Amino acid sequence: MFYAPEHLTEKRFEKYKAALRPYDFYPQIDSLDFESLAESDRVYLQDFGIFNSELEEETYMLRVRAPGGRVGAENFRKIAEFVERYDLTLLLTARSGIQLHGVEPEDVLELFHGVNELKGLSTWQTFGDNVRNVVTDPFDGRGRSCEIEAFPIIRELEGYFLKNPELVGMLPRRISIGITGTRENSWPLFSNDLFLGLAEKGGEKGFNVYMGGKNTEVSQPADIFVTAKEAAPFAKAVIGAFNRYGLREKRKKNRLFHMIEHFGMERVKEFVAEFYEKSWQSAGESLLRKRHFGDFEPLADGSYGYRYRSDYGLIQADEVKKLSDYASEHGADVRIGIDQQLYILGVPDRNLPLHSRDTSPTVVACAGSDYCPFSYWSIKKEAHLLPQKELAEHDIKVGFSGCLKGCGRHKHADIGIVGLRNSRFGKNDRSARIFLGCEYTKGKRPAEVVFRTIPVDEMNGIVKLLIDEYKKSGESDFESFTANVLNRFEDSFIELFFLARRESGEDVRLDPKREPKELMEEFGEKDYIDIALKEGYSKASDAIIKELWHAAVIDRVAHMDPSKRRSR
Repeated sequence: MFYAPEHLTEKRFEKYKAALRPYDFYPQIDSLDFESLAESDRVYLQDFGIFNSELEEETYMLRVRAPGGRVGAENFRKIAEFVERYDLTLLLTARSGIQLHGVEPEDVLELFHGVNELKGLSTWQTFGDNVRNVVTDPFDGRGRSCEIEAFPIIRELEGYFLKNPELVGMLPRRISIGITGTRENSWPLFSNDLFLGLAEKGGEKGFNVYMGGKNTEVSQPADIFVTAKEAAPFAKAVIGAFNRYGLREKRKKNRLFHMIEHFGMERVKEFVAEFYEKSWQSAGESLLRKRHFGDFEPLADGSYGYRYRSDYGLIQADEVKKLSDYASEHGADVRIGIDQQLYILGVPDRNLPLHSRDTSPTVVACAGSDYCPFSYWSIKKEAHLLPQKELAEHDIKVGFSGCLKGCGRHKHADIGIVGLRNSRFGKNDRSARIFLGCEYTKGKRPAEVVFRTIPVDEMNGIVKLLIDEYKKSGESDFESFTANVLNRFEDSFIELFFLARRESGEDVRLDPKREPKELMEEFGEKDYIDIALKEGYSKASDAIIKELWHAAVIDRVAHMDPSKRRSR
């Protein structure tokens, strides 16, 4: 049941919920004029996966959920046929789903019903204040270190919320859920509002519970252990508690994270207990461990899993058909990972007639300005500016977002990048903000801003310097380098150190056993060293940035004309 104080009906989204439940709006969809929608129509349609904005009234986007990423060969081929029939663009999302861009008004209903007829797929609750696609790792149930298959739990959970009249579009804000019953973890699952991670208690395998994650925060331990049978009922209880007690005053502070921040974890657990109606155990021992995955992985049954590299989420219909046909012929499964890559599970050997591109599978890129009005850059194009070969070789995770909303998960990666605009750099007004410091395998901390602003032309060079320093550190992977080297220093010093390397060309090693002042002396007599000693590291970095990149003449920043943006 939706409980909202009367004064909240003045809030735009809460006003619509109070006037008409989205579930009760659903029968109206077939009679809508998609050439001319009211604002309320646009809000309600998001609860069923149909997106349209006043800025781009001429086209629509349809989002599809594939529970646990299991899209299946037959379904995926039919999606490709829709793409060809309606001349659409297909994007793989960072929640193991699909976005279909460029839908014409006259095609919306036919496509909407066509997709929702596919067994196991749905567009319901893919936008808006809903339970978003529940995710897991792509080797769930098939990987050699899988202890508990998450998919049956996901299906049970989805059966509860997906078409629940009291939940569809009625939550305070969206809630994301991730579950993994696999020991080997290479996925940033702590970015979910609710995360159930493989653990053991009293000799029984189950899940430790973490709550409060989002694109900019990591889930925190709730000190709760649930068994596999208890996992779905517990997740249902969290959804119920969030729906009843979640904050609704301000849209920017309505997530589960803010509920925990406001009430405290223990009080939120009391709310959950009202819906769970049974006792739970304290947390067990986490069984998650880090592992790097290649394009081919042996599975538990002796077959292989093949990772097919997308173009940073973009993929063509003919590729999809070829992959799906191969999978169908060999009885293989097709899944979408939260890394925006495709996984073909159950191939007999490594001799595949499939050849994916040379893009780095370790980079997650948001939709970008071609498809999203909030993005400043064409992110999927700019991702090609990164040192793709080295990132892939060293399995360095990169999250690339077009704005601070963080759809590219820039705060849940080894290196996070946000594309911004900055008139200080002259004609090319694009600038990058770089985030470092994330320890994601155990959910210890998100990345934070280190490089506040650098020109887009310098992004590749700075990333290469970071990779070079990592290789010299002797650490086993970039996350270990982050924990044992980068995070031993202040963020402002890290920024200055690498900018000094860029400015001077000196190959100074970032030794965590040495003091910052001692390290900076290695760069010789520089004005910015004196500034650092007298005014601080950030001021010294500002001096380097100004000297290297500030334009003598500042051109007016020209923002993209919405009418020239690609169809959504």
